[in-house]
Amino acid sequence: MSWGIAAVLVLFTLAAFLISWLTGFLVRAIAPRLGLVDKPGGRKLHPVPMPTGGGIAIWAGVVVPLAAGFVMALVLEGSFGKYWGFLAFINELLPEDCRRHLSGFIVQSPRMWTVLMGGLLLGLLGLWDDRVGLDWRLRLAIHFVVAAIMVALGWRASLFLGGSLIPAVLSAIWIVALVNAFNMIDNMDGLAAGVGIIASLILAAVMLLAPEPGSGEPQLFVGGFFLVLAGALGGFLIHNWPTARLFMGDAGSYFVGFTMALLTLAATFAGDSHPPHAVMAPLCALAIPLYDMTTVVLIRICSGRSPFEGDRSHFSHRLVELGLSPLQAVLTIWLATASCGLGALLLHQVNPVGAILILLIVLANLVLVRILESAGQRQRELPPGG
Repeated sequence: MSWGIAAVLVLFTLAAFLISWLTGFLVRAIAPRLGLVDKPGGRKLHPVPMPTGGGIAIWAGVVVPLAAGFVMALVLEGSFGKYWGFLAFINELLPEDCRRHLSGFIVQSPRMWTVLMGGLLLGLLGLWDDRVGLDWRLRLAIHFVVAAIMVALGWRASLFLGGSLIPAVLSAIWIVALVNAFNMIDNMDGLAAGVGIIASLILAAVMLLAPEPGSGEPQLFVGGFFLVLAGALGGFLIHNWPTARLFMGDAGSYFVGFTMALLTLAATFAGDSHPPHAVMAPLCALAIPLYDMTTVVLIRICSGRSPFEGDRSHFSHRLVELGLSPLQAVLTIWLATASCGLGALLLHQVNPVGAILILLIVLANLVLVRILESAGQRQRELPPGG
């Protein structure tokens, strides 16, 4: 990848950061007037009413740079883009390899708009849920409907399985799982945003370091999209850093989880020069949100409660019960996300034995976390002086 393309990717990432950060101030001002306020009490840790709807800032941070880039690509690819004053100047500034990818960006744009519009639909569902509160069955049903539409439009992983039914079903489950995983892990200041940034950066690196099978080129569309998402989450994190002044809300967690799911389905992890086990990269990068969702659901079911009933059984809450402060718990989960996700960078470079070792390292991290949690739980259950 050339310096020119790297500079463009950095520019888009910074633009996403700034737009999300600036939009966050606007959302903080108008959210209370729209009824987007998360009130304290019960399982919630914040002591005062908190503006929610930060997902609007994240969505704007992703959409505006990508839309601007799309319009610019259309303009520069048109004949007038080569001759009209300022446009001609911009065209001349672009390195040759960047101009070469303009048409590819335009070709990929229908997929980009599909992701953004699907994310908008789920974001609006999240805003509605933030505003009035929806039954979890209705939310889950809509998640599956949107996932089924995306799969019908061609967003699915082949997974080297014959036929189309099994990959289609698994792809729909993957979308719904990530939407709910990010919704569930959004339970402490800075947690979901930080996890999203780390996972996005790791997956972007995989896309840019692992050439696309056949062409040998970096997967700029998916990698660049991940970087823009990371930038938007970074801008929001300024408002959500402990002590938070703005919450992501369901609108944000739905959008982030949905975007992550669609981008991983759009990416090419294996094939031709890449070994089949490279398809496990998203599982490494997203192991912690998936672990949190799985353990929370199991804990609630074993307790005879709804798997989507809010409580303090999340990974972060269990760490706090072990004696960590909320900030320490958040930083611990960030580190766990990075330690599991870094293996994704190597999967396309190693043989099957190396892949098994990487997956065992990820599994060992998760088992270690579970052992520590279990020790803390047994300590809490001991009688005084026991």
